[in-house]
Amino acid sequence: MKAFALLAAILVPAYSAPANPPTVEELWSHLFTNGPIVWQAPSKNLPKSLWIYKKMPRVFSTTTISNAISLASFQDKGFPKPSRYRTTLWANHIDGEPMPPNFSIWPEQGQISFSLGDRAPESQEEIWTNQDAVERAWNCLSQLGVDRTQFVKTNIAGSGAWGIFFPRQIDGIQFYDESEGFSFQQFGKEGKIRCFCLALPNLERDKQAQRANPQQIIACIRAHKAIVMPNGDEENYFDRLKTLASTKKLTITKITLCYGEGVFGKVPTNDVPCKFVTPFAELEAVADFGNSNAIVRLFSPILSSEVNRLLGK
Repeated sequence: MKAFALLAAILVPAYSAPANPPTVEELWSHLFTNGPIVWQAPSKNLPKSLWIYKKMPRVFSTTTISNAISLASFQDKGFPKPSRYRTTLWANHIDGEPMPPNFSIWPEQGQISFSLGDRAPESQEEIWTNQDAVERAWNCLSQLGVDRTQFVKTNIAGSGAWGIFFPRQIDGIQFYDESEGFSFQQFGKEGKIRCFCLALPNLERDKQAQRANPQQIIACIRAHKAIVMPNGDEENYFDRLKTLASTKKLTITKITLCYGEGVFGKVPTNDVPCKFVTPFAELEAVADFGNSNAIVRLFSPILSSEVNRLLGK
């Protein structure tokens, strides 16, 4: 799921509850309203301004395409030429619907991918996420002929469904989600490749915007424009929001800059791809209930212009 789609409060259908429950927005409206919000997160070293980028198509080179084809073991299907048009190769396409595995090139999204589809094992226990798998994924990324300095060599997906994932970074700031980067799965004793995806659209600097200051971010939290994020596949998200309503003091202890596709608080309509890549902030905070406390993660805008838009200024 794209970061800004989540930030735009589409959590409601994902966190449904029994009949006539309070909505996510109603629960958020009771958060951090009365008690003080204290900023203790180091922020002096953050850049004073940040770039907004425009997404552009990427026509992959002959080298990248041929090496990706070889990595997918699709050599017998031929080697597509660099093009601005979408291309999909199927392992079997004799009668009826095409059958996986498949190999795709989507220049408009800057994406090239391979998947075994339903020919891969269902058990996630067979997906390798150890250091050997990380090193192999890193070497495979090198084979694709792209600049690896654009990626962060870390397995942020851990033991999750995607196996290994290297997020893209721009200006030293990494993408929050899997919208841009390199994902890779291998399974079994022989380390067979289950799938990989390189998402690397061209980015052009569109405009530079001033960073919001702590007071502006606190104002967004007060106005319920910052989003309390769920803890993974959290099942009791509604209950936790109800508990957070009794917070007596919220202390912001850490701020991390991130990039994501889209605009904070807006969801693309009619399945139209995001046209921009913009920065936002992930906040770590301590909610003090008086006799106990809890760690809370929030997402907030990080540009002054975004704060003013959300607050109607």
